[in-house]
Amino acid sequence: MSAKKFVGQVVSNSMVSTVVVSIDASRRHPIYKKMIKLTKKLKAHTTDKYQVGDVVEIVETRPFSKQVAFKVVGKVTK
Repeated sequence: MSAKKFVGQVVSNSMVSTVVVSIDASRRHPIYKKMIKLTKKLKAHTTDKYQVGDVVEIVETRPFSKQVAFKVVGKVTK
C-alpha cells in the first residue's frame, strides 16, 4: 500500500514546524452532472521555511500530532 501524495498551495506558515496546504480538486455531481470544486486544507510537517503561495508536494506519513499526518516532500517547480 503506497502513501497518498498531493500537490497544493501553502496558505499559512504561522506555526513553528507546520504549514497549511490547500488541495484543490473537482468532481462531477452524480445526479446533476455539474462540476463541483472541492478544497481541502491539510496540515503538513516541515523543517524548511515555505512562504504563503508556494506550491509544494506533501505525502502521507505517521501522525506527528493530533492534526498533522502529512510531511512536505519539497517545492514544486513549474
